Amino acid sequence: MMIEVIRIVTVSIISFVVAFTLAPIILKGLIKVRAGKQIRVSEESPIFSSLHKKKEGTPTMGGITIWLTLAIVTGVLSLMEYFYDGFWGFLSFVDRGETFLPLAAFFIAALLGLFDDILGVMRLGDKGGGLKISHKLVIYFLISVVGAWWFHSKLVWQLIHVPFLGNFDIGIWYVPIFMFIIVASAFSGDITDGLDGLWGGISLFIYIALGIIAFALGRFDLAAMIGVILGATLAFLWFNIYPAKFIMGDTGAMALGVTMGVITMLTNTVFLLPIFAIVPALESLSVIVQTISKKLTGHKIFLSTPIHHHFEALGWPESLITMRFWIISIMGVGLALVIFFLDRVVL
Repeated sequence: MMIEVIRIVTVSIISFVVAFTLAPIILKGLIKVRAGKQIRVSEESPIFSSLHKKKEGTPTMGGITIWLTLAIVTGVLSLMEYFYDGFWGFLSFVDRGETFLPLAAFFIAALLGLFDDILGVMRLGDKGGGLKISHKLVIYFLISVVGAWWFHSKLVWQLIHVPFLGNFDIGIWYVPIFMFIIVASAFSGDITDGLDGLWGGISLFIYIALGIIAFALGRFDLAAMIGVILGATLAFLWFNIYPAKFIMGDTGAMALGVTMGVITMLTNTVFLLPIFAIVPALESLSVIVQTISKKLTGHKIFLSTPIHHHFEALGWPESLITMRFWIISIMGVGLALVIFFLDRVVL
């Protein structure tokens, strides 16, 4: 067990160093190609447009730092394992049952997010701001279909764990539940990425919880992969906290959101997801409630959504909102871990 802790900490540190080295290079490259954030002008969200106009031109696609680091560390360790084995084989974490799907989901979502970011930079797509939400939902749906097929057909997964009650075989119903979790996670991660350091910090806490859970379940390769994501995200945050040097963009937000859902299903913690991801859940809920209210009554409940924009409109400083949402996220993560370990004791 101690050896596995050393392994996870080692790959996390390697990831941090690689990402911290890459970030300034990526930042300079983004500035050079003028990959600045474009603020979508919309009559439906004038508050958002006015509040964030000052962010226009800030380099976006900073999430490249995270997935490029994951790709480099994964690739180099895999090659070293192939040629040398021994210590390098010990550090490598590529495993068919544990990390194939989350790695594939991460990179596919990252590339799709990168495409959306490029559209935004080029002022193409919906009002010159990239893909519409409806188009993104279609992409999330397609990713969820592939993931559900892999889990149900290849890994033969159809058990759902309910805390304190045990496992339940739900058969084919596993597929729509899996799809819902992936779409919800991707959407929530995407819309939470709206303030400097907000989604980067919150995803850091969420992935810490997922890493602890994976380790407790004996899925050490998965825990090591999560460690690499954590190291890269921590280095990204160094440059993303207020005032941000660059913005994560969909290339990072979409990848972290989709993979969060995949790992949740791999660790069978679907009922803990709304707790350790409480902030993304509240962000999504605010958008849903606002949309329903506008459709049914013609009135808005919040000044602007997702809900972090509501607090911005109330006059809260951006850094204050981020810090308070981080605190809420930490509380959610703590509660989810308490439930997880109590459940293991009871059952």
